[in-house]
Amino acid sequence: MNAVDELAHQIETRQWALDRFIEESGWESALRFPLQADASFRRYIRLKKGKETRMLMDAPPPTEDVKPFVKIATHLNQLGFSAPKILAQDLDRGFLMLEDFGDATFTQLLNQGMGESVLYEAAVDALAKLHEHSNNAEVDIPSYDSQALLDEVDLFIDWYWPEVMGAPITDAKRDEFHLAWEAIFEQQPALAPCIVLRDFHVDNIMLLPNRTNPENCGLLDFQDALIGSPAYDVTSLLEDARRDISDEFRLSMLERYFDVRPSLDPEEFMLSYRILSAQRHMKIVGIFTRLARRDGKQHYLKHMNRVMKYLHQHLQHPIFLPLESWLKRNMPQYETIPYALSVI
Repeated sequence: MNAVDELAHQIETRQWALDRFIEESGWESALRFPLQADASFRRYIRLKKGKETRMLMDAPPPTEDVKPFVKIATHLNQLGFSAPKILAQDLDRGFLMLEDFGDATFTQLLNQGMGESVLYEAAVDALAKLHEHSNNAEVDIPSYDSQALLDEVDLFIDWYWPEVMGAPITDAKRDEFHLAWEAIFEQQPALAPCIVLRDFHVDNIMLLPNRTNPENCGLLDFQDALIGSPAYDVTSLLEDARRDISDEFRLSMLERYFDVRPSLDPEEFMLSYRILSAQRHMKIVGIFTRLARRDGKQHYLKHMNRVMKYLHQHLQHPIFLPLESWLKRNMPQYETIPYALSVI
């Protein structure tokens, strides 16, 4: 069997398995409405039968694994937060039948003209209440430790560096890059660890108007959750790679977060916030470069200016001196490189 025939066979086999799962779930007569794909290999199909709807997740192994999604969704529901309920599952084949939260993502609502204050306040309150919950970290998932953070920031030198420098990074320069980040991570404040959803931004939050906070925020895309600093998801929301907010509004949302968590030390939190913001932005620069170069998803490059701006702002803080020094020695033009990599 040649490569084309093999691919056709895989598609046909997967479709057969999907049809069988829908039939076994009692939804074989439902109308199917595929949703737009995201940056992963997962796809979603809305099933409609009369006035009822369900969301089908198709997450093909081995590239995807639905088990972490099921674990985290169950945990969040038990804590009193709104993750989609699992209505049917086939863990081995990667199919889930989920509660359908509808289409009202915060992004959609913002694009339709809803005021950002109402939405961001709801998101900040939900996040702060999650972090305040005494059992939020009581789930068996890995820690978001310094090694995990370092592995992620390698995306910058694995993907963005070659685009800018024209060649892969050397082992010696990679080692120096790691030493710079390790020196920064050593100064990370020891905040009480909590569940980190890792992709908490307006694309992944739904408004559920018939529920009260925190349940009015429908949570999506949390299957990669880890246990780490509460600052990570706050910066994910307030320094979104895909959307601008004003500095004044960001500060007001941080103050709101602190109001819900009065025992938190704001100074320690903001140091963690700054470190994790820079780490996240550097990682995202690498991810967006990879999506454009490897996967042909050029549209992510339109956000590169915003992410690089955030990164440069954070690197001015003295805590980043080791990294800033490394960049000036090894990528001296980094401050003047065009942010949008239109050449990819």
